[in-house]
Amino acid sequence: MLYRVEGIVIRSMDYGEGNKIITICTENSGKVGVLVRGAKKVKSRHAALTQLFTEAEYVFFRNGTGLGTLNSGEIMNSHHGLRQDLILAAYASYACELLDKVLQDEETGSFWYQQLKACLNALEEGKDPGIIINLYEMKILQTAGYGPELLSCISCGKDLSEDDHASVSPRLGGVLCRSCRHLDPPAMSLSPKSLKLLRLFARLDLRRLGHVDVKDETKAELKAVMRAFMDMQLGLKLKSQSFLDQMEKYGL
Repeated sequence: MLYRVEGIVIRSMDYGEGNKIITICTENSGKVGVLVRGAKKVKSRHAALTQLFTEAEYVFFRNGTGLGTLNSGEIMNSHHGLRQDLILAAYASYACELLDKVLQDEETGSFWYQQLKACLNALEEGKDPGIIINLYEMKILQTAGYGPELLSCISCGKDLSEDDHASVSPRLGGVLCRSCRHLDPPAMSLSPKSLKLLRLFARLDLRRLGHVDVKDETKAELKAVMRAFMDMQLGLKLKSQSFLDQMEKYGL
């Protein structure tokens, strides 16, 4: 059967001497794998379609639910700028690998595709990559069913204002009031500014993100909190995350 889909390449790997297999996140057909014959050859007309982050229309043959075979394609946005910048490429790779691990094969829903597309566009537009990724992680947690409770205490249900000295418990999945703080000794302190931004992330669509100016200390706190939520709730070991950690270690 012939399929025609819009998709973004989230994984690309060599297959045999001259071929590649790409995994694309599509708007309406979930995550699909496609064999691209001859993609590694110098004069291949399909080579550009296999580049990571490429957004294109793909036409492929597939029988049943197995691997498809590319027939043709037309690039809509190559995201060449992301691949040319080491830091941006690292963040974009993390966004793609994270979605690849969370999204099951054939799982449909344009939300995943639209959020990834918005994430890559925002990175290429020069918006703060740390804030973009934290917001993207929040969307991933929410759509995977692990969105944190940020408005009221996860234990007693008390409503918390942004001025309350709340703590956040990645293990329990939300914020804790002062009275319930003892229930999770490793819970992390959270400044009112960070709580406000986390609540904004929870209700904001990535496609509506403007330019956000956040102080370095607040960004560091947000990064630590979101990393803790991702590690505790999803428990994924990602190569791209390890690379980002190495970049931070060496001050890149």
